[in-house]
Amino acid sequence: MEACLQSGVNYLDTANYEPKDVAHFEYSWQWAYKKRFEDAGLTAILGIGLIVFVFPFYWLLVASTRKSTDVFSKTPHMIPGTELFNNIRNLMTNTQFGDAIVNSLIVSVTYVIVGGVICSLAGYAFAQYRFRGRNILFALVIGVMALPSQVTLVPLFKMMLSFGWLGTYQALILPDLALPFGVFLMRQAMSTFPTSIVEAARIDGCNDLQIWWKVYMPIMRPCLILVGVLNMITVWNDYLGPLIFLQDRSKYTLALGLASFKGVHQTQIIPMLCITVVMIIPPVVAFLSGQKYIVEGTSGSTK
Repeated sequence: MEACLQSGVNYLDTANYEPKDVAHFEYSWQWAYKKRFEDAGLTAILGIGLIVFVFPFYWLLVASTRKSTDVFSKTPHMIPGTELFNNIRNLMTNTQFGDAIVNSLIVSVTYVIVGGVICSLAGYAFAQYRFRGRNILFALVIGVMALPSQVTLVPLFKMMLSFGWLGTYQALILPDLALPFGVFLMRQAMSTFPTSIVEAARIDGCNDLQIWWKVYMPIMRPCLILVGVLNMITVWNDYLGPLIFLQDRSKYTLALGLASFKGVHQTQIIPMLCITVVMIIPPVVAFLSGQKYIVEGTSGSTK
């Protein structure tokens, strides 16, 4: 049995093997071997799943470091090359890749900051104020979460056209600032606050805005970071919105710039791979940096 474990061969116990120095039936040692086999099988399954998940990203990174002839060669190249910086430099020189990065950063940073403020204010209002129609309005906010974003594209396009905002940053930032899930999360978290804290703040002379800023915001950091990461990923990867609202190539975001390299008769694979690598980095960094707070925010923690 030990040899089977060492060599990775399946073991089938068809006999009642027992140690010679045990005079009675004793199966605990067999159970221990069974547990080891189950753990080894589970580890193998998880390892295969990890390889299947990670391999496309690894190939993406490797392909972006090579020439286009290497990417389309019959023999796949699994070792990173030395052309990554040359490919990015050519992309920056021959295209408006730098403008796309700046546009994506402007839209994402503004969306995260302003969206976090609006979601927290809306959650504060739903949690602390008692006004007519509050439950109906909150139900509408929850209902919006079930609607696909494509449903609102035509009305939003007509609104932006009437405001003269087509081709501007406002068309990308303003429509979804009040993220329904963000409002829901903020409201649920703020509803758990002890009322004694708010009453003590009012006794000390704080108004509603001061209570929101000085009392709620410091302990809402996990939820704020979670909403910020979700907002950032939403707008950073958005393709349909820029496609509908932008006409000037100088205002293109990275997602729209990536699609522009796929033509009818030719696809520029290396620029697309380089832009994809660049697009992956910020969401991954944002998630890893706020992973602790994201878990706490998902559970409704307010540390």
